[in-house]
Amino acid sequence: MDIAAIPSIPPETFASHVVAGRGRGGRLAHLFGRRVSVDTVRLYALLACDSASRFEVCSSDVQRTASGGTSGPAYPSMTPHWPAAQALEREIAEQFGVHPLGHPWLKPLRYHASDDGTPAPWGPFDPARAIPGNCEFYRVEGEEVHEVAVGPVHAGVIEPGHFRFQCHGEEVLHLEIMLGYQHRGAERLLLHPNAARSAIVAETIAGDASIGHATAYCAALEALAGAKVSLRSAAIRGIALELERLANHVGDLGALCTDVAFLPCSAYLGRLRGEYLNLTLEICGNRFGRNLLRPGGVRFDIPAASAERLRKRLEALQRETLEVLDLMFSQSSVLARFEGVGVLTEEQADEIGMVGPAARACGCRRDVRCDHPHGIFQFSHIPIAVETTGDVYARAVVRRLEVQRSLEFLLEWLGNIPSGNTFSRPGAMKPSAMAFGVSETWRGEAMYVAFSDEAGRLAFVKAKDPSIHNWFGLALALRGMAISDFPVCNKSFNLSYAGHDL
Repeated sequence: MDIAAIPSIPPETFASHVVAGRGRGGRLAHLFGRRVSVDTVRLYALLACDSASRFEVCSSDVQRTASGGTSGPAYPSMTPHWPAAQALEREIAEQFGVHPLGHPWLKPLRYHASDDGTPAPWGPFDPARAIPGNCEFYRVEGEEVHEVAVGPVHAGVIEPGHFRFQCHGEEVLHLEIMLGYQHRGAERLLLHPNAARSAIVAETIAGDASIGHATAYCAALEALAGAKVSLRSAAIRGIALELERLANHVGDLGALCTDVAFLPCSAYLGRLRGEYLNLTLEICGNRFGRNLLRPGGVRFDIPAASAERLRKRLEALQRETLEVLDLMFSQSSVLARFEGVGVLTEEQADEIGMVGPAARACGCRRDVRCDHPHGIFQFSHIPIAVETTGDVYARAVVRRLEVQRSLEFLLEWLGNIPSGNTFSRPGAMKPSAMAFGVSETWRGEAMYVAFSDEAGRLAFVKAKDPSIHNWFGLALALRGMAISDFPVCNKSFNLSYAGHDL
């Protein structure tokens, strides 16, 4: 897409213009800023019109001038009208000092300085305060109301995040989640002129979704160059993506069993997760799929003999996996801890812009593989797995269904990988253009937006992990629950700290 062809909206009507897109069936897929001059930040909004399989893009230039009584660039916030924008607007404020006027709870997202030292709406960058969690928290006042702080260091080898509970007895009245401890400046690293090196960064933004992130990143750069990958490459990418989905869903279902003390399935599913990871290892030499995808195709082929060996192993694993899941979902003690815990309605999930299995468990029918088919998914339709109760049980059921359907997909394509080459280096990028790539990772929609400059060089990359849409969903799901339900509820979402923090 030519950058000059993107519709430009005045700042004062930008929010209302984007919110109006919701009435046309749009979903806020992304909202971000890009500095285009010393005094100008250009805001971009991408609306996904899932039912029509298309995206709408618009922009707005916000100048570094006094506006609306503030001392810096500003525009009316869209969060009061569309809560899906809340974290994305906080990111813009932190990165560029642009004030979303009327944002209900404007606070740092990752605790870092803006790109040029412009003070954020909450004040200039102060190294003494640039510690995640060192800020105001929402407080519930009242007799017998108490506060429970959990993390950021947890009792396990897991990522850091801070959870602040406002409780009355065991009941959680409010949960506030503070992240940012793993902000690494990944988006700057994505601008390396060597696309292969940048791909290494993309696939490590959320390490357990390496294939999903690399798929979206490669799609964005290939679109900038007008390149198309072979059908064989697309098939291998799809196979790797579904193996990644299998490994993580099976592992999560086992972890849910751990949290409700059903240890037989916990141990068995943990072992099966390793089996699925080892299948990816056989393809590319790395259990997480590192170094498999590059712009232009894949670096490793799956010869016929290897494909047949993988298919036979999957057939055996399919029988084992489905038997264990049948056992898990037949236990009344397991179901009693899943049903009615951490409930979100479809309206809530849609309001805050949730994606992936967590959204589908609430009845939201959104899946990039079906709504915006790309690669091999243009030729192989995987039915969307949907539940409606929006609780831990529903999130577990969606994972179970996706395990079954990913297995069916893999058995089909491993026996019928198209012929062709596996890699063709993309040509030069189009000058002054914007392109984006999306992928349905096992957590939901990942997106990479890439811009080229006038000379056709990579000028800007914006990465998005699905977790940025879903963390607030976890906070809402805990309201009214017992605080002892937090571990199983948290695991039923299993969001990425690093993917959020970038």
